[in-house]
Amino acid sequence: MKVDTKTRGPIDVDDRQKITFPQGLFGFEDLKDYVLMDAEQAPFYWLQSVDEKQVAFVLIDPLLFRSDYTLKFDADDYSDIGIASAEKALVFSIVTIPESGPITANLQGPLIINRETRTGKQAILNDQRWQTKHDIMAEMSAHPHSAQAGSVK
Repeated sequence: MKVDTKTRGPIDVDDRQKITFPQGLFGFEDLKDYVLMDAEQAPFYWLQSVDEKQVAFVLIDPLLFRSDYTLKFDADDYSDIGIASAEKALVFSIVTIPESGPITANLQGPLIINRETRTGKQAILNDQRWQTKHDIMAEMSAHPHSAQAGSVK
């Protein structure tokens, strides 16, 4: 499948990279289809809209800088995307890269993706620990023990 991307122009992507967000993302409710791609700089990823070239998000696995990051897992919260257990979920945080200041990640509004169906949603967490702007480098220094994958409980 060919996708016109914000950073690389038109590229071919594998159909398995397509992620559908039936409710869209907050602020982008009309855009449902995206592709998940590796970014040029690890450990980041790109979530590129299939329908709108200028809409792309930088993502990161939140456990890479907050090993204590967990989501309360209630199957009812994720049944609309077919997740019945935590093992089926990928978790990403949207990254903000400002012209000046720290690179931050939104831990309050993670993206939850069903690994099998590649269907996702953006959650809103009420846990006071998780805010919309966590300084990634400061968090890595304060929480040096990292994990390999997002955690949902």
